[in-house]
Amino acid sequence: MKQTRRTTVYDPALGIEAYRLQGFPRPFPPHFHDYYVIGYVEAGTRRMVCGGQAWTVRRGDLLVFQPGEVHACVQAGRGSLSYRGLNVPPAVMEHLAGELTGAAAPPRFSPPVLTDPEAAGCLRFLHRLVMAGEPDFRREELLMLLVSRLLQLCGQTAPAEAPACRAEIAQLCGWMERHFAQRLDLDTLCRRAHLSKSTLLRAFVQARGMTPYRYLESLRVGAARRLLERGVPPAEAALEAGFADQSHLTHAFSRYLGITPGAYQASFPSAEIRKRG
Repeated sequence: MKQTRRTTVYDPALGIEAYRLQGFPRPFPPHFHDYYVIGYVEAGTRRMVCGGQAWTVRRGDLLVFQPGEVHACVQAGRGSLSYRGLNVPPAVMEHLAGELTGAAAPPRFSPPVLTDPEAAGCLRFLHRLVMAGEPDFRREELLMLLVSRLLQLCGQTAPAEAPACRAEIAQLCGWMERHFAQRLDLDTLCRRAHLSKSTLLRAFVQARGMTPYRYLESLRVGAARRLLERGVPPAEAALEAGFADQSHLTHAFSRYLGITPGAYQASFPSAEIRKRG
């Protein structure tokens, strides 16, 4: 049986992370990231839901997710997923888009699935250079070319139509982003939003594409990820991010990102130096 692997490399000069999934049969539940994701499907077919729409993703397809965009996928057919991805922080993407277009606002991309040999070739070449630790300036050049091409293909300026109770949900999400490490429950969220449970759940799913619990869990995984990158031990990162213990962090981290917290932290060479204690 083909071995399942995830390999991750952080590029401090570009401020981005490159990773590769090989032989992944497992589904990814609804989740989001606090960074842009640009990916390329090398093998396997997936049924994906993103932005309330269903997509069939195949070999050769490019995927582009923006921060906060909820997506999920399951395997379709017998071939497992092999995939190359780049994680780009919002500040890096905003800077790149500003350099390319002069716009001050972070870019939006739609649709999330596209096929373009030029962009795909650029991504694959850049990905190989980052994974290999190549030091020359081709990496920055390729990143600029890739973002420029994506802006031409699927850059958007008009925001999506806002759902019902948009102000209440937006305020609640902002509050959850500040208090995700606390022990929260549905009653607390309803009080904060001044909505009934049924209204909150309907409006939240309509606005975010996931339940409040999944949103909270995604926030905690994102926080744990940042702590691990700084060298915080997984057990401590779990508690600081709001998880009950390290086992809960490991389960959620593996489910959303396809890698254990320890293996993810090991991909950051300087993390050992910054560990506490």
